[in-house]
Amino acid sequence: MSGLYQIDFGKPERVVGIDLGTTNSLAAFMDLTHPQVIPDAGGERLVPSLVSMAESGEMVVGNAARPLLIEHPERSVYSVKRLMGRGAADVGEEAALFPFRIAPESESVIRIELGERRFTPPEISALVLRQLKSNAEAYFNQPVNKAVITVPAYFNDAQRQATKDAGRIAGLDVLRLVNEPTAAALAYGLDKREEGTVAVYDLGGGTFDISILKLKDGIFEVLATNGDTHLGGDDIDNLLIRIALEDIQSEWGEDVAGSGEAVQRLRQAVIGAKERLSFAPFADIVFEYRGRQYRRRLERELFERLIAGIVDRTLGPCRACLKDAGLTPERIDEVVLVGGSTRIPLVRRAVETLFRARPHTELNPDEVVALGAAIQAGILSGEVEGKLLLDVTPLSLGIETMGGAVEKIILRNSTIPASATQTFTTAVDGQTNVLIHVLQGERELARDCRSLARFDLKGIEPLPAGMPRIEVRFLIDANGILNVTARDARTGKEQTVEVKPTYGLTDAQVEAMIDESIDHAEEDFQARQLMEARVQADHILAAVEKARQHDAYYGLSELEKQQIQDAVNQLMLAYHSDDYLLIRAQIDHLNGVTMKLAETMMNEAVRGALKGTRI
Repeated sequence: MSGLYQIDFGKPERVVGIDLGTTNSLAAFMDLTHPQVIPDAGGERLVPSLVSMAESGEMVVGNAARPLLIEHPERSVYSVKRLMGRGAADVGEEAALFPFRIAPESESVIRIELGERRFTPPEISALVLRQLKSNAEAYFNQPVNKAVITVPAYFNDAQRQATKDAGRIAGLDVLRLVNEPTAAALAYGLDKREEGTVAVYDLGGGTFDISILKLKDGIFEVLATNGDTHLGGDDIDNLLIRIALEDIQSEWGEDVAGSGEAVQRLRQAVIGAKERLSFAPFADIVFEYRGRQYRRRLERELFERLIAGIVDRTLGPCRACLKDAGLTPERIDEVVLVGGSTRIPLVRRAVETLFRARPHTELNPDEVVALGAAIQAGILSGEVEGKLLLDVTPLSLGIETMGGAVEKIILRNSTIPASATQTFTTAVDGQTNVLIHVLQGERELARDCRSLARFDLKGIEPLPAGMPRIEVRFLIDANGILNVTARDARTGKEQTVEVKPTYGLTDAQVEAMIDESIDHAEEDFQARQLMEARVQADHILAAVEKARQHDAYYGLSELEKQQIQDAVNQLMLAYHSDDYLLIRAQIDHLNGVTMKLAETMMNEAVRGALKGTRI
């Protein structure tokens, strides 16, 4: 039977809902009155979030990649959702648990090495999304170009942007990103209640989320959300694998941890036993490798003692979420369980004990999020009416102010879409441009928060310090993507930027991956870094040149002046190189040696502004 199918371009356009999961992914659609999962040609409803490179160089996705994961684990990638929107420094020791190799020079964007080729996490996720897109097109016999994709509620801006990038690379117009717990509430039809408060506990393969939703008149509003993007069923698997490896070494006198094939075979054996323990009192871990067999019976009681710490880690965010929502467990009307790991009896008991209510488990926990995404797709396409969905931003957003403090503009757990405006002023006489530094986090100092973006508002009217009025407006769209606008209220000049986080892909890189080849993506990334470094160097060189005309400069010692000149020369030499790290290092050096000059100029400006003033 041929694998080809004819596409009918005359049918009405379909919008699908996609759960891009850590372990498995799936797509669903609205079928008249209710959502349905889209199976592949073989009837399989789940597509493993697994990508392997065959010896021919062909990229294999899903169930077809399972044999390759065993045979060539070093050319296979799974649980890539854990890496979305994260840098190499964020991954840390976890990298040792993956069979694939992360390129050592990875900095702002992780690069995964598969043979001679390198891929970013969004590119790997795009291959999974492309498989789901292909399954949907075969099922409907028509093109599918639009989708709603779900993300963990606690995904930050970088992780959300990386997910949107993956959709674009896969050829999908991502109409909206929806929080996974919110999608689950839709799937359970909780909108049919007139009012109530619902806790959605989502423990999947790689992420954990807890959200508390308020339902009133068919409207969903997320009161609070919390979670851990580094906690899930994978942690249980890794714990059991470590224990089994130690057991095997003791029994065989051989350490098989260095063999990727052995570890993957053991992983499959451990996962099988874990799944059986959800409905059986015991299960056997059976591992065969090079003619030898390891067999160990695991009782559910021992299993629960081993994983108790991991389950307990989910309860802290639950309590914090209740506190943020201003609620006690008694005020939660219903609890919904989402994610394959919630099949574990210990998890269900822990949730029931904390919230003092028996949780909903009627729907397949692996499918419930995709079903909710399909309903949201139906809302956006007009197929479903009478529903409104309101999400929240998981972390506070603000800008850096004088002295390195953070002024929060949109607070954590604000309902989105959201916007807020605050007014700032200048600190130096005659200042004509302002650097806006956008930050995300809950700490009070900029150095302790996540840097999202920096941009300049130029053309400010040169007035004495404190006179200009700079309005900074934050706007978060329905996808949780942030736009920042800075405007000079006196002149009307403004600058707007869609925040592209450090660990997300730039537009140039995404377009290069779509229209050209993977080889150009690396070049684009390097060019962007170099361009940004040179722009930053231009700014500081111009500022130093202007400062040399100030009286404060002539008050410096000859040694201090020479240090500034040497730093300027070093930066100008670095400027013409292709090493953006060197340029940034010389910028930092010049900043350091001109610190005293800047402080002197600022003090004189303040004294001038206060001259003749009585307090």
